[in-house]
Amino acid sequence: MVIKKGTNLIMTPKQQIYWHTTVQMPDDSNLIPIPEKVDVAIIGGGYTGLSAARTLAKRNINVVVLEANTIGWGASSRNGGMTLTGLKLGMGTVLKRYGKEIAQQLFQYSLDSVNTVEQVIREENIDCGFKRYGHLLTANKPKHYGYLQEEVEFMEKEFNHKTKLISPQDLKNEIGSNLYHGGLVDEISGGLNPAQYVVGLAKAAEKARAKLCANARVHKIERRERALSPVETKRFTIQTERGNVIAEKVLVGTSGYTSNVTKKLQRKIIPIGSFIIATEKLSDELAHELSPNNRMIFDYKHYLNYFRLWDNRMIFGGRAAFFPENKNTISRSAEILRNEMIAVYPQLKNIKIEYVWGGTLDFAFDMMTHVGEDNGIFYSLGYAGHGVAMASHLGKTVAEAMLAGNINEHPFAKINFPNAPLNLYNGFAWFLPFAGAWHKILDWIE
Repeated sequence: MVIKKGTNLIMTPKQQIYWHTTVQMPDDSNLIPIPEKVDVAIIGGGYTGLSAARTLAKRNINVVVLEANTIGWGASSRNGGMTLTGLKLGMGTVLKRYGKEIAQQLFQYSLDSVNTVEQVIREENIDCGFKRYGHLLTANKPKHYGYLQEEVEFMEKEFNHKTKLISPQDLKNEIGSNLYHGGLVDEISGGLNPAQYVVGLAKAAEKARAKLCANARVHKIERRERALSPVETKRFTIQTERGNVIAEKVLVGTSGYTSNVTKKLQRKIIPIGSFIIATEKLSDELAHELSPNNRMIFDYKHYLNYFRLWDNRMIFGGRAAFFPENKNTISRSAEILRNEMIAVYPQLKNIKIEYVWGGTLDFAFDMMTHVGEDNGIFYSLGYAGHGVAMASHLGKTVAEAMLAGNINEHPFAKINFPNAPLNLYNGFAWFLPFAGAWHKILDWIE
């Protein structure tokens, strides 16, 4: 795709995931055979599955990860690399919906999730550039700044969590843009290279003796029971395109790529596209001007943008198209995101865009993360853009709950996992164009 401004060629970006150029991603050159029997079979080779596999294998559990493509292929190596505190929903909404006790537990999990990422990286010596840069939430309109003022007070009062309000006058110390009307900084959040992290997590799971099977798309899960005195043990036969495996337990961590193999879960999860562009390398001076503190930055809009620096490149993402990634949605998104980036940073109008790519996020209908067990199949889904840290932590904690037999005590298992309104959804998100239009309308009227 070529985009022109006047007569000047602005960019011919590669439809390639920039992060993949920074590390040797797992490939399918040396496929591990599908084992005949395991204790736990995990479907999905991203953060959730790999974190769970590492946790289980370290406890001498025989575990296999079944990935449809190559390990780390999906959103785990395509995202913006932000390890964020909080949930997709504002904590005020969460508190009203679920009550103070559960809300506090859920928020604490978000803090613990960043700690988990930091701990795994340290223990496994993963070179992925993790640092607690902090995140900056920017106010797109003057009244948004008032909301941020209330948010700072609310989070300290209800959750004992300190954030910092940035006045419009002081915002220049955080971002080299005149577009915004103040902001909020949370110093606990961090950032990393997501592809380097998922590769390191995969190596850590393998080191713990988990079996990672790529190109093992699951076609069917068949549940059966057999009597083993004095208790009855559930068993599953999992059919993959490379062979079958028998497992005592199954964990689904397929996020935005959840298929009709787990139909009940698929009907609860909406796959939504998110797209990113990466610029050419910027000078040190320009990079510092754009983001003096190298924050993880996202705005207040419903149709939000998120961006940060990595290796002096501007990594700029957003919901340019709600449908999941394909050649056409990626191509259209490059121009949309470039225009959004220049609106934020006019300094970048003559900077080349070198890469554009997309990934698929998983949203539940209540915009919350959910874990639990359904007919003997465990799951962790619905990260809604917070998956780098949360999927790492929930992979670990759900695995621990599976071993302990107390999944119902997990905070994210205590909240209802809803179906679509009137059950008008069978896995094909026909309503995404309308949802995208509605979010744009909300941004306009607000």
